[in-house]
Amino acid sequence: MHLSDLARPGARVSIAFTDATRACPDAVLIGLLIDELTALGVSREDITLLCATGLHRPMSETERLLKLGADICHHVRIVDHNAFDAAGLVNLGEIDGLPVVTNRLCVNSDVLIATGVVEPHQYAGYSGGAKTVVIGCGGEATIQATHSPAMLDHPGTRLGEIEGNPFQRFVRAAGARIGLHFALNVVLDESGSILFAALGSPASVHDELVAQARRLYEVNVPAPAHLALAGVEPVKAVNLYQASRAATYLALASNTPLLPGAPIILPAPIPEGAGRGAGEQRFFEMLSGAASPAQLVQKMRREGFPAGAQRAYVLAQVLMQHPIIVVGAERPDVVTACHMLNAPNLDAALVVAQDIARRQFHLSVKDWLNYLIVPHALLTLPRLDGQPSKNLV
Repeated sequence: MHLSDLARPGARVSIAFTDATRACPDAVLIGLLIDELTALGVSREDITLLCATGLHRPMSETERLLKLGADICHHVRIVDHNAFDAAGLVNLGEIDGLPVVTNRLCVNSDVLIATGVVEPHQYAGYSGGAKTVVIGCGGEATIQATHSPAMLDHPGTRLGEIEGNPFQRFVRAAGARIGLHFALNVVLDESGSILFAALGSPASVHDELVAQARRLYEVNVPAPAHLALAGVEPVKAVNLYQASRAATYLALASNTPLLPGAPIILPAPIPEGAGRGAGEQRFFEMLSGAASPAQLVQKMRREGFPAGAQRAYVLAQVLMQHPIIVVGAERPDVVTACHMLNAPNLDAALVVAQDIARRQFHLSVKDWLNYLIVPHALLTLPRLDGQPSKNLV
């Protein structure tokens, strides 16, 4: 199927795009889509841009302009998804026992398109495909069900894994039920430039770009590491909810090079603290309110948790094995409340991390420490050659 098969004068088109927490070049992608749609006779007045916020906060006007550019912001209708607005949601039943609740605009459109970046993802294996619509434009019920302990503890729900991944399987099936017609996805290099792009059916686009992404992002590491430094892109370093992904990516990667107990240094200014969205606030409340990471994991497995709090669940599991040192935080109180260490600068963090590593591994000051330095931790899956995966509790 081609865009010209559906897009015609009078057609109602919705384009679901990623929010400010995703480094997707949507000004370029949406600009190209609008040019193609208008060339096919679709009026700009019939195009709606749906910001896939999930449980994050809506974008500010400044963020919209930076994300989309003035021409798009001033001449095309833009709507922020609201996962809590019952009137703006539609329930399409269940798939594998999970509810498919989506934004009403998605199902009321004659043409539904999603943009996105294909990169490593904690639960989906790789982001992109139908995820922008299914999760980003999903109702709270869908987000909560797909981020439950049962889903996250499933052995197939793993970073970088596609085959046998129940999260990815649901995303693809739910995208088809919602009626997602096309995905325009890209793979980016470390500077944010587009390396690969594909437009077509969500599954085929995802498969094609995951194959490219694997060659780019998955790297072999020859020796285990006593400590690590996880670099975070600015778009993720604005709050602890997003920045902490870098530490969990290193710790949870299949065949991670990190030795159990290895500290992780995480440079992130987090000017927004834990984050301002509903999901971010739930993350902070759960993590800061727990006596310890281990106590929180036990409680959340026993009682479950609301959507958004899954980041606390995953991060707590990592903290049970890896101390995390956040560098340069503008909100150090948020860092310490979430059972992490705070360091004012990188030199101070290195001193703390080296001391932890030497005590953990019974090494003297004369013994060699192996450092794992990953400048782009959210775009890198380091794998230790020939070693079995390390399973967290």
